[in-house]
Amino acid sequence: MATEKAEEAAVVLTPAQKLARANSIVRKYSLGSVLPGLLPIPMVDLVALTSVQLKMLHSLSKVYEVPFSKNLGKEAISGLVGGVAPVSMAPTTASLVKMIPVVGQMAGMVSMGTLGGASTYAIGKVFTQHFESGGTFLTFKPEKVREYFASTLAEGKTVVSGTKAA
Repeated sequence: MATEKAEEAAVVLTPAQKLARANSIVRKYSLGSVLPGLLPIPMVDLVALTSVQLKMLHSLSKVYEVPFSKNLGKEAISGLVGGVAPVSMAPTTASLVKMIPVVGQMAGMVSMGTLGGASTYAIGKVFTQHFESGGTFLTFKPEKVREYFASTLAEGKTVVSGTKAA
C-alpha cells in the first residue's frame, strides 16, 4: 500500500489531466453532498455538508499540489458562500424546515440535498479555476469570484438534479 502511494506521488499530470481529474472530483463530491441533506436532524446536515466540501477542497489541493489547511478551507468556504446572502441563508433555512413534522422534513431533505450538491459544485468549480491559475488558499479572494460562484451555483443545481451532464 505504501508503494502505491509513492507511485501516485511520482506521477506528474499534464494540465489537461489535472483539469480532468479536478472536474471528476467536483462531480463526485457534488453528487455525494446530496446525502447530508437526507439527514433528518436539522443542523447536523450542515456540519456533514461542510465536512464533504472540505474533503473536496483537500482532494483538489492534492491535484494542484497546493498546501491544504482545514482552517483556511473553512474560511474560504465561509467567505465565498457567506458573501452571497440568499445562498448563505438557504441551506440553514432548508435545514431548519426539517423541524416541521413530515411535510417539513420531506421538503427540507429535498431542498437541502439540492442546495448542498449545487453549492459543493460551485465551490469546486471556483477552486478549480483558482488553482488552475496558480492560486493557493492564502491568495484566495472570495469577493473576486462571487459572480462566477453564483453562475456555477445555478449550473450545479442542474447537475445534481440530473438534467445536465457535467
